[in-house]
Amino acid sequence: MNIADLRRSYERDQLDESASLADPMAQFAHWMEQALHAELPEPNAMTLATVGADGRPSTRVVLIKGYDADGIVWYTNYESRKAQELAQQPFAALQFHWLELERVVRIEGRVTRTSAEESDAYYATRPLDSRLGAWASPQSQVIHSRAVLLANVAKAAARYALHPPRPPHWGGYRLQPDRWEFWQGRKSRLHDRLRYRLEAGVWIRERLAP
Repeated sequence: MNIADLRRSYERDQLDESASLADPMAQFAHWMEQALHAELPEPNAMTLATVGADGRPSTRVVLIKGYDADGIVWYTNYESRKAQELAQQPFAALQFHWLELERVVRIEGRVTRTSAEESDAYYATRPLDSRLGAWASPQSQVIHSRAVLLANVAKAAARYALHPPRPPHWGGYRLQPDRWEFWQGRKSRLHDRLRYRLEAGVWIRERLAP
């Protein structure tokens, strides 16, 4: 099969200005609820794009752990590549792709760390093996083999047993959006694209050509 011949016609839904919500976070919440109700595989998975000091972009998939008027939250290792890039350039982009619903949501904005209290509260809800894993993995660093990770898990378990505290190098980030785009696939590649941009504290909604 020739990969160039792969095509799919998007005809499931439409996105009209009159039917969309004026607040993009409310529109996102509406679409997220629909994705959850549809029982999609990992509807909480999102691509996170950052830029390093050398100007090179990089992406990876992380999981959204919360959203409200203050922004989009996820958790990670503060010594990872993405954390180092965010320290250099505190802006990022997120993207959700809900293929079964023929939808994409793109989000851009400034990123800050969540408070220690917020990170502690979320860390305490994680399964024990995930809490130990946060101690075990020197994320983004070169390691000799998987045996290094298993040995680190064993050390953490021996030290902390059932109550490992949150590692100081692990916690949350929050992206405060200043741009959103909601994309709904349509027939003949004439997709619906609604962009929201923040201007003087007011959200401006615009239609973009596909």
